[in-house]
Amino acid sequence: MPVPTFTATTLRAATRPTFYFIGVTTGSSSIQRVFPAWAAELGLDAQLMGIDLPLHAPAEDYRRVVEFIRDDPLSLGALVTTHKIDLYRATADLFDERDWFSQLMGETSCISKKDGRLCCHAKDPISSGLALDAFIPAGYWASHPEASVLCLGAGGSTIAVSWFLSQKRDAAQHHLPAVAQAEPAATADTLADDRPARIIVTNRSQPRLDHLREVHAQMNTDLGFDYVLSPTPADNDAVVGALPPWSLVVNATGLGKDAPGSPVTGAAEFPLDGLAWDLNYRGDLVFLDQARAQQASRRLTVEDGWVYFLHGWTRVVAEVFHIDIPTSGAGFDRLSDLAKDAR
Repeated sequence: MPVPTFTATTLRAATRPTFYFIGVTTGSSSIQRVFPAWAAELGLDAQLMGIDLPLHAPAEDYRRVVEFIRDDPLSLGALVTTHKIDLYRATADLFDERDWFSQLMGETSCISKKDGRLCCHAKDPISSGLALDAFIPAGYWASHPEASVLCLGAGGSTIAVSWFLSQKRDAAQHHLPAVAQAEPAATADTLADDRPARIIVTNRSQPRLDHLREVHAQMNTDLGFDYVLSPTPADNDAVVGALPPWSLVVNATGLGKDAPGSPVTGAAEFPLDGLAWDLNYRGDLVFLDQARAQQASRRLTVEDGWVYFLHGWTRVVAEVFHIDIPTSGAGFDRLSDLAKDAR
């Protein structure tokens, strides 16, 4: 059963240290069961509360939420999902500090407090990079130089994924937590340019594509980007079907979680020997089912959003509570196991 959540108009002062989850349907997320187990493991005396806002909520709602967190002494910070871009646009002036990623990408996925200052962070480039490294082997792109990446949707997740995949390996690793940076010296030169041939982004509306183009222009990369207006799933089918073998298709639309359905139809043909990644791990997951239906015939590697979920949350928890959380090894595996048990 979903747990009770707040809205922008029902917020009330916290009576104990509280960490918030700002989303659309936060009461049904696995994190409601996972966080208490993590808090016990990490020694955190805090509770998690959800704040539900409709898609593209009014700016005053975003400001009301951020001002509440800023002004309430026991409200420690928040993880932001779905609303990352809209919330940033409405509230950027309320933050005392905005990290480099949040300014570059025009979004926030994490709100924290430090020394009385309200801080804004964009953690998705880090968490998406860690998640990609978990299922795409080192040297994959160098071994398949014709392979491209298709991101369905031009929101915050695509900004993060496209940043990580467009960077040369040493530049990307510079921003990842130190525990995740280790790479065998013998392969460092070979993997320096381990990147896809191109990154293609589709979206139902032009403004998000225009914003993404502006963000990409600020990135220090020589990788090529294509922007395709795709008002219907059938339009996306055509783009998916034109991909070279070994390419990666990412469902970054939120469809399957925040809204029902899939960005492609059942007629879409995934790239031979390719990769399919649904950033969702809960919901009706139609895109994931479509990819799995072709897993054998197209020799696909299919990944859901569970590992992305783990890294996304642990990076924000580490920031909000000012603690170190490993991104691999026994400590991370322990948190993963606790999450699976609670899920």
